[in-house]
Amino acid sequence: MIRSLRSFFLSCLLREKVLMAGFVVLAAAVWLSSISGRTGRVVRAARATSGSLSEQQLWLSNRASIEASAQAAAGHLEPVKTLDATKLLAEVSAIASEAGLKSTTSGESKDVSSGHFSVHTLQFNVTKVDWGSLKQFYLNLSKRSPYIGIEQYSMQVDRANPTLLNASFQISSVEISRK
Repeated sequence: MIRSLRSFFLSCLLREKVLMAGFVVLAAAVWLSSISGRTGRVVRAARATSGSLSEQQLWLSNRASIEASAQAAAGHLEPVKTLDATKLLAEVSAIASEAGLKSTTSGESKDVSSGHFSVHTLQFNVTKVDWGSLKQFYLNLSKRSPYIGIEQYSMQVDRANPTLLNASFQISSVEISRK
């Protein structure tokens, strides 16, 4: 087959040979650009994976110091002051009513437990509130730190009354198991 292609190529005119060679070069260029794109993606993925692995190895190699730091931090917390999911909702509702917030709603509590600690997360929404009451709520909530903390916060102007605000909080608390 190669001999017949070679004899066909040699029997062609010069301009036909140049045209065929141009098509072969063009096909090779398209193929090489495709290969280089795929190679680049593989190299980037390999670098990302090796970076992730080295970061994970760093966390694993510092495990003892991280655990010691967590134990030291937990030593400063009083287990009596930590809140479970029900107490978190009750405490946040009390702080909201103390700050003068009337239109509040809360979502389901999400709990994540890992041995001696449990983290309870609560979605808390406030509608049609003035800035002073919202600021007072935040300040009162901050007084309960590190037992209660705000993970996420968003605020929008109320569409019906631009002088009032609507706010959404994701509030969390840490509970130390009392075993």
